[in-house]
Amino acid sequence: MKLIMFSKTLKEATPAELVRRAQEWGLDGYDLCVRPGYAVNPDNAAVELPRLASHCRAAGLDIPMVTGNFDLLEPEHPTAEPLLRAMDEADIRLLKLGYFRYDPRQHDYMAEVERIRAAFGRWERLARRYRVRICYHTHSDRCMGLNACGLAALLAGFDPALVGAYVDPAHLAVEGEAVATALGILRPWLSLVAVKDVLLSRIERNGHGALQRHWVVAGAGVVDWTDVFEGLARERYDGPVSVHCEFEVPAAEFAATVQREIAFFRRFVPAAR
Repeated sequence: MKLIMFSKTLKEATPAELVRRAQEWGLDGYDLCVRPGYAVNPDNAAVELPRLASHCRAAGLDIPMVTGNFDLLEPEHPTAEPLLRAMDEADIRLLKLGYFRYDPRQHDYMAEVERIRAAFGRWERLARRYRVRICYHTHSDRCMGLNACGLAALLAGFDPALVGAYVDPAHLAVEGEAVATALGILRPWLSLVAVKDVLLSRIERNGHGALQRHWVVAGAGVVDWTDVFEGLARERYDGPVSVHCEFEVPAAEFAATVQREIAFFRRFVPAAR
């Protein structure tokens, strides 16, 4: 496994700064956020993505995956094929898509399943052409595929070398699905793992209880990380582990908190180099 960091929170960082911070923080590389406004974005990825990948690898780092923009859902999106072409040129083989949202007031669930499966079928053909695996994230809060049970329905029958599952234990905790169960269900497609922690608490609402979630530093939430990494070991998972750093801290404390977060997960993921 490689311990990498999702670069969403490093929007202003130049390529040189990304390398410097990864080395200072003890990372193996990045889950590179390729979105508008970033150093590598959909408009310049053809040139800048291979350049940054080469720069990182020369420094002993890696970019095993790219996270696309939120609207990157269909392979017909104008940035889809150019991004996959750039990833192939940069030898980056894993792409995380955006999110298909589910509104129970408007959507027919099974119709949405079929619509998304049709999109994955088209993605599969494009992925084969560019030797990239298209991955979908178990994201809570009314997203399609919000847990392993839902995601398996979207992935069933697709080639795991081309279409994969991105498992997020904290989002699974929000949705009440055990990590071991999820890993077993998604075993054929398990491609990526995101790590962050969440604290679930009861709040009052209209004279009864409701659930509130807070994204917190690792170890302060409800995710059983020993269970998570024991489960990954049982599945012989050897892919990227992306640190998301979605906790809220004052800006002056961010870098130090990131370093503590990385050190926490380094206990479970030995250094790749």
